[in-house]
Amino acid sequence: MSELWLSEACPYPLQVVDDRQGNSGGRPSRRPSAAGAGNRDRRGNNAPHRSGPGRARPAQPRPAADGDGGGAAQAGPVIPASIEAKQLAPEIRGELTTLDKSTADTVARHLVAAGELLDEDPQAALEHAQAARARSGRIAAVREAVGIAAYQCGDWGQALSEFRAARRMGSKSQLLPLIADCERGVGRPERAIELARSPEAAELTGDDADELRIVAAGARADLGQLEQALVVLSTPQPDPSRTGSTAARLFYAYAETLLALGRGEDALQWFIHAAAADVEGVTDAEDRVGELA
Repeated sequence: MSELWLSEACPYPLQVVDDRQGNSGGRPSRRPSAAGAGNRDRRGNNAPHRSGPGRARPAQPRPAADGDGGGAAQAGPVIPASIEAKQLAPEIRGELTTLDKSTADTVARHLVAAGELLDEDPQAALEHAQAARARSGRIAAVREAVGIAAYQCGDWGQALSEFRAARRMGSKSQLLPLIADCERGVGRPERAIELARSPEAAELTGDDADELRIVAAGARADLGQLEQALVVLSTPQPDPSRTGSTAARLFYAYAETLLALGRGEDALQWFIHAAAADVEGVTDAEDRVGELA
């Protein structure tokens, strides 16, 4: 099973810890790909940048399990008995203290279930996150969780709405790159570019800044502005010695843009850098190297 991770200092609400034996989860930090760089679509075509909204089927609630909290009046998917509320990250559990204990436990278990399903079955994860929202819609972390699951489903409109709600409620996560990418998804690349130029964007550093660069470059590509996309990705010039999922996606997006501009040899070199940086296997850079070599 897999979960969505950010940094230890600022976890997304679908981060899960396994403390049933007194230990926290040991998986490395991982961010969602803000521009989808490094993946291929179901037809096998390269999809370094999203070009439009996905078509996620609407979630269909199922009756809640006995003892699931809220009774039959609050429908939702059945939570596996093995899932415990204490698996949720402590920072997120702290946001649930405004709820009564029974409701808080149910919401926490739905969030844990969503986190465990996010990669393998994002639609099921979305159903769990929506069930949590039905019981606690005024909590930022819960709205953010729905947004993340909807984002993974390609439901950009719902994700955008939830991320905006989470920000209004005081979310502690850096959501600007995801919001900008959702703007791309609903067909507003110009708005994504505008967000990337905002004062808030100028304050971003590290991986957050790079995630937004990937999105902004993707928005330029959406508009057919490949030279401008290359400028975004090369300002500052990527450091090929970096490793990690964000660096891998940045290098991959840079390589794809170079390739689209007819600079095949340069593109190959950056696909090689992307493969070397991709210690978590979030891109298909190695395959691209094989294709171009």
